[in-house]
Amino acid sequence: MRSFVIAFLLALVAGSSVAKTPSCSGPDNWAAAMAHVHLKNANLLNNESVDFSKTKVALLASEKISKDLYRQIHLVTFVEKSGGKIEVITSNEASSEECSMSAVQVFVISGKLGG
Repeated sequence: MRSFVIAFLLALVAGSSVAKTPSCSGPDNWAAAMAHVHLKNANLLNNESVDFSKTKVALLASEKISKDLYRQIHLVTFVEKSGGKIEVITSNEASSEECSMSAVQVFVISGKLGG
């Protein structure tokens, strides 16, 4: 129940502020690109193993932190050609002009618990 409430609140925050925040959620945008670089540098994936056409990016939250500057949290899912998935949470700052206003922090999801 608790995880459902947290997920609902995240969806509510993201849904209510998406129209006002920068659109940086594409698989070719800054967060996903930098997640790919970090995973590649950590030897967790390589270009040959990933089906990039299946990469998904979801905006989980966006918070205005100053005039035209937002902290955005994304869930990025890379699908391997073998069928496996590598999921990460990213955090970075973006503006209406630029998705790359800061470095991207990447948190690898090693597993999921519960339903």
